Amino acid sequence: ITKVEIRRVGEGEGYPFLVLSEEAIEMNLLELRNGLMAKLVEIEVPAGDYDLVRLYVDQASLKVKDGETYDMKVPSGAETGIKVFVSPFLQVEGGLTTELLLDFNLEKSFVLKGNLHKPAGIQGFNFKPVIRAVNISTSGRLEGRVTDTAFVDLANASVWIEQDSVVASAFTDSLGYYAIIGIPSGL
Repeated sequence: ITKVEIRRVGEGEGYPFLVLSEEAIEMNLLELRNGLMAKLVEIEVPAGDYDLVRLYVDQASLKVKDGETYDMKVPSGAETGIKVFVSPFLQVEGGLTTELLLDFNLEKSFVLKGNLHKPAGIQGFNFKPVIRAVNISTSGRLEGRVTDTAFVDLANASVWIEQDSVVASAFTDSLGYYAIIGIPSGL
């Protein structure tokens, strides 16, 4: 990530975005699971409502289980940034701390090109980032452990929260533990 910007609601003339960081940051998104987070930027932001975050990404790669690495084209990543809409708006009040969680959904963000069951196999991946933005200062957390009927921990079990559709999801770690953070109020 080479640049992070946020847009203030209702900004009229000129450039409505506030640059939060232009420091290059490299992240391994697979390490950020089950409640583990990394700080992208920490900065004082003027009071107001914000509705859009743009992440400028100049390169990305995906390493699959067999160890092969695929370089990914990031749609609009380096030019206009990956757009993450914040709904409801992020409300920043003077003198108070507000934290915005950007929850990257790995399961939905990489689309397989090719067919695992054909001789040609994997031809690569299309990268279509799915990111939800949540005001973590006013959201909740759900965590627990998944076991079978004999109380044996289940690794890589899928856990999700839904309200009409899936709102957030996680996979358990090797001990069956999961954590879903940034659950909007009312769910």
